[in-house]
Amino acid sequence: MRLLLAEDDQDLGPRLKRYLDRQGFAVDLFDNGVDAGFYGSETAYDVIVLDLGLPGRSGLSVLEDWRRGGIKTPVLVLTARDTWQEKVQGLQKGADDYLTKPFHEEELLARLQALIRRNAGLVGESLAVNGWVLDEETQSVSRDDQCWQLTGIEFRLLRYFMLHPGHILSKSRLTEHVYEQDADKDSNVIEVYVNRLRQKLGNDIITTRRGQGYIFGEFS
Repeated sequence: MRLLLAEDDQDLGPRLKRYLDRQGFAVDLFDNGVDAGFYGSETAYDVIVLDLGLPGRSGLSVLEDWRRGGIKTPVLVLTARDTWQEKVQGLQKGADDYLTKPFHEEELLARLQALIRRNAGLVGESLAVNGWVLDEETQSVSRDDQCWQLTGIEFRLLRYFMLHPGHILSKSRLTEHVYEQDADKDSNVIEVYVNRLRQKLGNDIITTRRGQGYIFGEFS
């Protein structure tokens, strides 16, 4: 999943990026409101973590512009301690959730996972489709009492497939949601990882629509 992290704290920002990278996110970190606002408008992110106290442009201003421009990406805002006004303003401007600093990284992760599932129309604490259950903590997938461990890219790719079952997903779309901004985005590599998932989980888990892309599961 592609995640925009807007945080200007020179310790907290990189620390959160490293943590979220390990949790299977492709993270683009920005330390100012100008860059965050631009890339949030131009890139198809799956979820956004937005500090409201950004230099250049405030997080509230950035969020307001995104919503006015039709950007519906789930946004979790970070606020300073005891600034309840910021929380209220953030929610009024279109934030989906908030966390008050300081916070535990595990709580941030749980809230992000819940936002992503909710945005995909899924309920419950786990990501389950057609009998397949994805464990986001261990980055593994199970079905019928069998369990398979996934590599980082395999996990990102399968999670995106499972959040969009029955949809034709092109190589370019998958590439945009699996890799972060500075990565070498060769869409042909997606085919390699799709084949790896098939080798692990079975050839019928993902079908190919020639000239269009891939499908996980059946059409709804």
